[in-house]
Amino acid sequence: MSRLPFFLLIFFFSLISAQAKNPNVLIILVDDMGYGDMAAFNAESKIATPHLDQMAAEGMRFTDAHAPGPLCHLSRYGLMTGTYPFRTNVNVWPREPVIKDEEDTIAELLLRNGYATAMVGKWHLGFDEAKGYEHPLPGGPFHQGFESFFGIRASTDIPPYFYIRDDKAVMPPTEEIEARSTDGWTDIQGEFWRAGGISPDLDLHEVLPRFTEEAVEVIESHDQEKPLFLYLAYPAPHTPWLPTEEFVGKSEAGMYGDFMMMVDDEIGKVLGALAKAGMEEDTLVIFTSDNGPVWFEQDVEKFEHASSGPFRGMKADAWEGGHRMPFLVRWPGMAAAGSETDRTISFTDVFATLAEITGESLSDSAGPDSFSFLKTLKGESQESRAPVVMESAKKLMTIRRGDWKFIEGRGSGGFSERYTKAPVDGPPAQLYDLKSDPGEIRNLYEAYPEVVEELRAEMKLIIESGRSR
Repeated sequence: MSRLPFFLLIFFFSLISAQAKNPNVLIILVDDMGYGDMAAFNAESKIATPHLDQMAAEGMRFTDAHAPGPLCHLSRYGLMTGTYPFRTNVNVWPREPVIKDEEDTIAELLLRNGYATAMVGKWHLGFDEAKGYEHPLPGGPFHQGFESFFGIRASTDIPPYFYIRDDKAVMPPTEEIEARSTDGWTDIQGEFWRAGGISPDLDLHEVLPRFTEEAVEVIESHDQEKPLFLYLAYPAPHTPWLPTEEFVGKSEAGMYGDFMMMVDDEIGKVLGALAKAGMEEDTLVIFTSDNGPVWFEQDVEKFEHASSGPFRGMKADAWEGGHRMPFLVRWPGMAAAGSETDRTISFTDVFATLAEITGESLSDSAGPDSFSFLKTLKGESQESRAPVVMESAKKLMTIRRGDWKFIEGRGSGGFSERYTKAPVDGPPAQLYDLKSDPGEIRNLYEAYPEVVEELRAEMKLIIESGRSR
């Protein structure tokens, strides 16, 4: 039997290695952006988002993607762990880490599969701050599988305001900043931020571009011998709405629209850095928002801009506007350009999807509410996902199975009732057929009691079993 020359063996081994290499992964999570803010999801949007629209044209749009919960910390916990946030106490985040040491994260998953891991941006899942800001801050990204972190502890309207590098404050928040609000908007819109401590090196107007610079630096300095996982969590277009002069007055949706245009531009810079580094073709990019917008009915009427698209409600709500999100995946050679899917997914599903991409089999304890959508990305047929269960800001439990959606209680369960009260009359709960009624206008609770009981029992089982996968 003849032998191949040594240089051919090297060539073949190199080819096999290149084919087996996992893709780079870039997850871009923005904050408080609505389903209807992009033209790719809403042709009548009053906000120009050319970079995101281009990404949609180059990849796959998910039209039925859901945040694990309609608030910042709920959503981020589900994304990081593949676990529904109602299974833990997410409200400890101001004092201690939400993610427990024994819980697996997508960063740890990718790190043990040979990835370089980095995070830039808003964490909002807690640090151990007991010893003060002059000491290390355990429990954050640097202790949850990310080899590097540069960011902030929570939103840019929640003090104290200071940058964190890995697990240490770059500068402690030794100064004070007064509260800010904007005439003509509600008390949680506009240039709203709360009074509190702030570090001397942080200017709230500069946080967004600073995170872009850090993300670009991660990409430019990456050793491409290993695949890269970069999680970029922008704290925008969450309040305070602080568009730079370049974008002021450029949208038709007021300060919010101007700020969203700036967010799109910053994302364009990061995607441009990816292309410049020659990494574009080998990178799986996921883009989405953590929850719905802070955009009231009077804002829709004033600007003729439906930030939540065709859906009812807003941030914190059990209604679709609180948690149905724009969700894009660009993966050259895998996700077909210009494709679209109506598969129902939750952010918790990113965990199992990444595990399948790397070839790792999930243990029973990892990603207990995560279902891979890799087949869908590849354009292959895939069985329907198990029902999605979530909890609103006011603890209304919700289950979605197929076209049916059941809410265990009255009203929105969130910010839509910030200036009004939930109804006290009518049916005690809500049932909607989202196929015929995506705006959740016709409550079918009394018309289909058998469906209500089925969904109520299924939701109870998922909640009590501790897992749905």
